[in-house]
Amino acid sequence: MEPLNPVEARVLGSLVEKELTTPDYYPLSLNALTNACNQSSNRDPVVTFSEEAVVRGLDSLREKRLAFMFQGADSRVSRYGHRMVETLGLGRPETAVLCVLILRGPQTVGEVRGRTGRMHEFPGLADAEACLDGLAARQAGALAVKLPRQAGMKEQRYAHLLSGEVAPAAAAPAASAEPAVLAVRFENERLARLESEGAALRAEVAELGRQLAEIRKLLE
Repeated sequence: MEPLNPVEARVLGSLVEKELTTPDYYPLSLNALTNACNQSSNRDPVVTFSEEAVVRGLDSLREKRLAFMFQGADSRVSRYGHRMVETLGLGRPETAVLCVLILRGPQTVGEVRGRTGRMHEFPGLADAEACLDGLAARQAGALAVKLPRQAGMKEQRYAHLLSGEVAPAAAAPAASAEPAVLAVRFENERLARLESEGAALRAEVAELGRQLAEIRKLLE
């Protein structure tokens, strides 16, 4: 599978989290999904996506068979969900672990066990570690990797591989956020430019329409 960019990864992780923690409100509307991506708690890095960026992420995830759009007969609001479980062949424990790694970056076994509690309860650290090692040793393709121990740190961390191979610097929490932050900033700036250009074009069309109306009045 083609690696996910930071926007796609955040959208996918947010869909998974909301399905497992608030199933009554899942699938999500675009507004709810955008808010989930941009929430400041349980996220690293914290981002500010526009709805346009989220839609682009959804479109590419749907092409990769990792997301879907649903519109009920009694609702005009489109809703979105994920297909990560079916596409990647995951159980609930693996899904919960990947969700935490996607949304929070590299984690120790203890952090994974503590932060998956609302999605899946691991009886002990050994169970969480076995799940992580299983994701790293999948015959169908590894979805997680155990990172080298960083200087001054007692435990090794695990990272997901849905966005491709992990750079060595990603083992350090402070450094791991920088590439994603830069990618998100670039995407938001690009969308802002497009919106500005679109507004200018709309204004120009409106002015041409006004002038055409005046010409028609003169010809009547």
